[in-house]
Amino acid sequence: MKRWSLLAVGLAAYAVALIAIAPATLLDAGLQRASDGKLRLAQAEGTLWSGSGLIELRDTNGQTGIAKSIAWQLAPESLLRGHLAGEIELDQSGRRFPVRISMSRIVLTNAETSLPAAVLGVGLPKLAPLGLTGEVLIRVASLTLARDGAQGNATAQWRGAGSTLTSISPLGNFEVRLDAEGKTVHAYLRTIEGPLQLDGEGSWTYGANPAFLGMARIPPQYREELTPLLRLIAVERAEGSFELQLD
Repeated sequence: MKRWSLLAVGLAAYAVALIAIAPATLLDAGLQRASDGKLRLAQAEGTLWSGSGLIELRDTNGQTGIAKSIAWQLAPESLLRGHLAGEIELDQSGRRFPVRISMSRIVLTNAETSLPAAVLGVGLPKLAPLGLTGEVLIRVASLTLARDGAQGNATAQWRGAGSTLTSISPLGNFEVRLDAEGKTVHAYLRTIEGPLQLDGEGSWTYGANPAFLGMARIPPQYREELTPLLRLIAVERAEGSFELQLD
């Protein structure tokens, strides 16, 4: 009996050692499953518990769109509760936010990061030809992402918005509020300030394309230059007024 007890202890110690040195690349599989392939971890270094790499946001075709550096510190004892818990830092900002990852979901709280405006073209390919410029600041109060739905809210502010197809810059500052409940995410667009006025709302249901209807209004002094730009992605309903549909 003593020999079997020693063997069990030895096997347990070996298993713990394997987990302790598990490579960081294992996180990629969890991210891929929980986000349906839209989030990936590339160039991962370190271990499951402490490492770094590039977090990639991929488009609907699975191609790399936007990548940001990421570092993490996870708590091994969290495995006893059936998930990985820890803290994440993006772009060596010195600011960390908590995260919880399991085989079926990702939970973020009090997260904040910024991305180049090109990310809008990754998520919405119809906008990609505009060569969008500026910065998108994303704030997440609390958000749970799972294969069967989402829960929570977030905001995305497009600051210093512009396009490589026009010399008018900036076009303005805009905000999208996202409210997720179950399999549907609702989006609400508003203009904070700027010459181009945008507003609208839409929704995205898991397994389907986003459906969004917005309006763009151009003041008279900007219509000559901005009207050709808006005609590339929207339908002109009246002089200086355009309807934008994304699906």
